[in-house]
Parts: sequence; C-alpha cells; structure tokens
Amino acid sequence: MPSPHVNIPVDLRVESIGDVLDEVERVLQTRLDSGALVRKRRSLGARSDRGTWVRIERRRFDKIGSQGWNGTECAALLEGVAKPQWHRSVAWRQPAEAVMWRADETDLLPDAPVGSSVLAADPALPDDWWQAFNRSLDALAIQQTHRVATPDTVTITQSGVAEAIRRFLPDGVHATVGRWLPAHADLNWANMTGPEFCLFDWEDWGMAPQGLDAASLRGNSLAVQALAERVRHERRHDLESRDGKLMTLFACSKILGADAHPQDPRLEPARRVADQIAKELQAD
Repeated sequence: MPSPHVNIPVDLRVESIGDVLDEVERVLQTRLDSGALVRKRRSLGARSDRGTWVRIERRRFDKIGSQGWNGTECAALLEGVAKPQWHRSVAWRQPAEAVMWRADETDLLPDAPVGSSVLAADPALPDDWWQAFNRSLDALAIQQTHRVATPDTVTITQSGVAEAIRRFLPDGVHATVGRWLPAHADLNWANMTGPEFCLFDWEDWGMAPQGLDAASLRGNSLAVQALAERVRHERRHDLESRDGKLMTLFACSKILGADAHPQDPRLEPARRVADQIAKELQAD
C-alpha cells in the first residue's frame, strides 16, 4: 500500500475508474452515461439520467491548499457571467492516499466547446459571440472574492510571475504587477462554447493580475494570426495595461518553456510577441 505522502502520477484516461463512478452515482442518486464518458488526465465528465452534467476531478492534497477546491460551487454566486448553473457536489478522500475526489453537477452546456484548448484554424465566431464573451469577462472583473487563482492548479503569486517572465525582461524593468482582479484562470477554447457563448470549468478561478485571462486566450490563439489579433483587439483594455503586458509574457513563458513541443505552431509567434512586449515595457 503506498504511503499517503507519496505522489504517484495518475492519468484518468487509462486508470480504472469504475469504483469512482459508482460512488458518484450512489451519492448524487443518478446514473451516468458511462458509454459517452469524457476522460481527461485528471478529470472525468458524463451526462446524468436527469439531463445534467457531472464533472469528476482527482486532486492531490498539495494541489488543494488552504482555500479548498470548490471553485465551481463558488462560481455559482457570480453575477452577469454566462456559465452553467451549479446544482450540487460531493467530495471524499481516497483511502490511504493524500488524494481527494470531487464531483460537481451542473446544467448541460448550451453548445459544444469551440474547439481544443489550442486552435489551429479560425472558428469564425459571430460578433454576438464576442459581445457575450466581453460582457462575461467584464462582469467577472468586478466581482468580489477572497479566492486566489490557481492556473494549472498552482496558486498564482507575484514571485511566481516574476520568476516565469524574468528571462524576457530587459535590465531595469521590474516584474511587479499592480492590479489584481477576479479571473477564470483557465481561459482556453476548450472551456467556452459556441455559437452560443458559455464559460465553464471554474475549478481554478480567483484573484489574479489584470490580463491573465486575455493573455492566456491570446497565447492559445497564436497559431492563427487573425484569431490572436481578434482576442488582442477585444481585450485591449486588459492587454495594453502594464499588468496585461506582464501577463502576456507570463503566457508566452508557458508556451516557450523547457517542455515545449518543437512542432508547436505557437513557438515562433510567441517569441515575436514576447520580444515586442519586452520592448514596450522598456520604453514605458
């Protein structure tokens, strides 16, 4: 039996998860469509027999932190943001391991996700989609919360941002962010629907430097120049601020990291964007 303090990498796409599904069905008193189960590395998703969606996530203790990991439940209080309605949840500890499971039941999405997290072609979204997108992000930015964003399940901090972007900054340019606002913290094309806009997967939302969401989505769009430019244009209020420029470098640092795939079509555009932003920061 493994020690509860040993972190063993787990991929739910290949792990046996029958007992987990049974527990969720028992507690939520529903049946899940296991034949159409969506399996990701650390989460599962399925339609229930009452016409709702159930998302199940596995998370280690060291990735939960003091604020907990009830982001989807807390997001139910957000006003003016297009998102699935939350209904109920259940959480439990995996016996003998420093691991928690959580299931959240929400409304079904109004449409399919726009695409994968990183797009290789322009989805040709209508203007009313972009208007709804902007309304939701603007509404999110004026909410009140004590939560801190955890992009990629890592709590965002001033020191973490500075460390990530230091290599891009010219001498004498500091990496201190000034304004922190509520952010989704996992804004990508797989977490938004279209043609009817809806933003989902709220597990990691919380306070973050202004521009985190816009910079993340722009980074995930860099393989399609016109799409990246549309994101920049729509969220220019965020991205043209000093904090937004720092967050753009933060997004580029994730694309250009040591584990970057050499065939990632975003690599060269990310280098160009990072160089341009560094020059702008130096001139400010």
